[in-house]
Amino acid sequence: MSTTQGAHAATQGARARARIEVTAAIKEEARRQLAAQGASKLSLRAVARELGMASSALYRYFPSRDDLLTALIIDAYDSLGQAAETADAQVTGAAPAERWIAVCAAVRDWALAHPHEYALIYGSPVPGYSAPATTVPAASRVGQLLVGIVRDAHRGKGVAQWKLPAEVTPEAERMAAELAPDLPPAVVAVLVAAWAQLFGLVNFEVFGQFHRVVEEREAFFRHAAARLAHHVGLVFPQSTGTGGGAVKAGS
Repeated sequence: MSTTQGAHAATQGARARARIEVTAAIKEEARRQLAAQGASKLSLRAVARELGMASSALYRYFPSRDDLLTALIIDAYDSLGQAAETADAQVTGAAPAERWIAVCAAVRDWALAHPHEYALIYGSPVPGYSAPATTVPAASRVGQLLVGIVRDAHRGKGVAQWKLPAEVTPEAERMAAELAPDLPPAVVAVLVAAWAQLFGLVNFEVFGQFHRVVEEREAFFRHAAARLAHHVGLVFPQSTGTGGGAVKAGS
């Protein structure tokens, strides 16, 4: 490499680092504004003003408020997904039901530690904003992890299946074909319901709906997560009880 080429590469590298640093600063200020006044009032001009930037300069990083919101949403989903995946990795070799509870607990812990980012992705929709398809891979990380836990159980000792009413069967078959073709439709149906109930539990705690209702919230949550695992069909040791009405499958 010639001296000129080396200098050019160094300049390009410095510019890339500077762009990364400025982008991070923009996102950090945007998160501060989210915490202070909510996503609906997020303003590129206000972010630029707080950072001492011209609005025109900020637009080179995020052309619109929606582009900035999308970046923040993807970051939040990825951070949540990473927390859940790390929790699962820390219990490698554990029974699927124990992995399930660990992942659920990680989701709750992350939400309580990042309430404003959680509100951005699981709170009220932002008026005038429609999330693009680019948010889907990050948004699906927790769901895919839960599917993977159930899939591992199904391939191993099996999962318990609850009999579905006839009117639910076609929808269960459709969801299974789209989300997890290798799992029984009855399992996928209750898995989707459990996924929704998990975030319902977290929402109630993050947004204060458990005030003066549930006091020992961590113990309550772990019990609820265990019941969700049971409902999905993850079999606990007999000493804990698994209830009735299920048929063994996948063994």
